[in-house]
Amino acid sequence: MLYRRSIVIEQTPGYDLITMLILLTNDDGIYAPGLAALQRELAKLGEVYVVAPSTEQSGVGHMITYLTPLIVKEVFQNERMAGGSDDHWGWAVEGSPADCVKIGVAEFCPQRPDLVVSGINAGLNAGINVLYSGTVAAAIEGAFFGITSIAVSLQYERHFQFERAACLARQIIEQVLAAKGPAPQLYNINIPTAALSGEPQVGVVPMNVTRYGDRFERRQDPFGRPYYWLCGGQAPLLGEHETDLSAIAQGRIAVTPLDFNMTKQTVLTEMEKWPIRLSPPPESHGGER
Repeated sequence: MLYRRSIVIEQTPGYDLITMLILLTNDDGIYAPGLAALQRELAKLGEVYVVAPSTEQSGVGHMITYLTPLIVKEVFQNERMAGGSDDHWGWAVEGSPADCVKIGVAEFCPQRPDLVVSGINAGLNAGINVLYSGTVAAAIEGAFFGITSIAVSLQYERHFQFERAACLARQIIEQVLAAKGPAPQLYNINIPTAALSGEPQVGVVPMNVTRYGDRFERRQDPFGRPYYWLCGGQAPLLGEHETDLSAIAQGRIAVTPLDFNMTKQTVLTEMEKWPIRLSPPPESHGGER
């Protein structure tokens, strides 16, 4: 399946690509170039509201803030001049990507968004890294609201080509919205560097769930105290079945539909037949403490 720059989009009922309201976030922070590149492309599809972390939140997963206040600052593209326009860019949240989606939907979007997009992340979020990713967690949070949500990540390199990646991501998002049914759905898009040139190909593939070979490097601080740094280990073997990791290794963009329901239905059905019975706990003689 090839994506070219000139495409024809057939609209799906319920998705007006001109008036669509899009909530955009990320985990690299509101000043990240990947966020800006994606905002410019998504603006071709509808009105974009940017609500992103004030600082980088990579690897925080689905953390949320509830024991401390959530501080939010409005951000502008340029210095405001007397009598000039505000040139509003978005809201910077001192919290996690999931926080950004929560407060974005509840407080800053004028109405319920039609689409939540998270990215472009500086680095892939494929395989089991999906479970650690703040980028994907933001999209999952959007899916919690019953909103179609999409995470977008770009393979790490010294000089990121975010503009090219954003163009490809926008085309994929357009075509996903045009082809999907009316029910909300969660998607994960990973763009390898090889797909940024030539004729990019797309693979609709499952998530690889093989564990990475993580390792810790033991180091010593200037005071002689040991500390440990998590280092990237050996990547999992690709296996015989195609997954997001194998598609990326072949230079194809990986598109994966996800689900946040972690219940294992086959085991649940089996366990419902188990006769689990409990005896009353013994009486306490010393009183509760």
